[in-house]
Amino acid sequence: MIKQDITQYKNVWVFIEHNEGKIERVSLELLSKGAELAKDLGCEVCAFTVGDKVEQFAKEVGEYGAKKFYIIENPVLKEYRTEPWRDAIVYLIDKYKPEVALIGATTLGRDLAGTVATKLSAGLTADTTALDIDPSNKNLLMTRPTFGGNLMATIFCPDNRPQMSTVRPGVFKAVKNPTKPEIIKEKYDITEDKIVKKIIEKVQTGEEKVNLSFYEVIVAGGKGMGKKENLKLLEDLANVLGGTWAVSRKVVQAGWAPQSRQVGQTGQTVHPKIYIAAGISGAVQHVAGMKSSDIIIAINTDPEAPIFEVATYGIVGDCLQVLPKMTEMFKQKLVK
Repeated sequence: MIKQDITQYKNVWVFIEHNEGKIERVSLELLSKGAELAKDLGCEVCAFTVGDKVEQFAKEVGEYGAKKFYIIENPVLKEYRTEPWRDAIVYLIDKYKPEVALIGATTLGRDLAGTVATKLSAGLTADTTALDIDPSNKNLLMTRPTFGGNLMATIFCPDNRPQMSTVRPGVFKAVKNPTKPEIIKEKYDITEDKIVKKIIEKVQTGEEKVNLSFYEVIVAGGKGMGKKENLKLLEDLANVLGGTWAVSRKVVQAGWAPQSRQVGQTGQTVHPKIYIAAGISGAVQHVAGMKSSDIIIAINTDPEAPIFEVATYGIVGDCLQVLPKMTEMFKQKLVK
């Protein structure tokens, strides 16, 4: 195997995922984090994507700090299909050689990242919760939970480029840092007759879709809520506070709530201003998804519960009794 000359690779690239003419929020979050990494590496953060009529996203990616915007436009790439998108992206990366490539860990992103990394013989770390640069050698340090969320592993790829990582929505905050990106358009020769997979119809599922990262207040419940009917207590308090409700993995596994409401390593990652954890023990898997919240209020009958270790404020008590009292108290103070 010929050793790769990694000195040719430069800049941090962020894949801009889009659907129905809109950019997925995670892409903007990664642009903000990418700008931090680029500063540590002494290079630029750049955006890249493929599709049909994607130049329209230039202004928005510029608002979040992208210095350059690499694109391939082709009507054949309008809808996502693994192979044509993969090949177009591999073409861009082979030509411009980014040092780091970040992709959102969405359904699309997870499918795309693996096949792109395979084609490039690049290392890929999935579902990372922290990204840093090693000051001694400039390697990208990618941290993710492992062994079911019980341990944290930091992974790096010293010999191959680009260093690739997928990051779940909500891990980082999207912070505006306006600039006017240079648009680099590339032509990629691909026609429909060369693609085996065809799109016959797009069907929107009826499953509830909730983006928990949009909310500044989240009231979450665990198995300590006792039964499915008691989750109404979470919703009542969340409504008074202008937020939404969520649950832990054990609640989803019990069939009390849909997976779209789950916070944690196998659910969504959130960073609201206020996170209320009711009847949640504080397993590493769950904490990984909410530990960056500004204020964490924990309610648990066990004073030794791990959740209190990350909590800003703790209430030792039965959440089924505490939640209604909190709801009534905030009603009197907030609702006129």
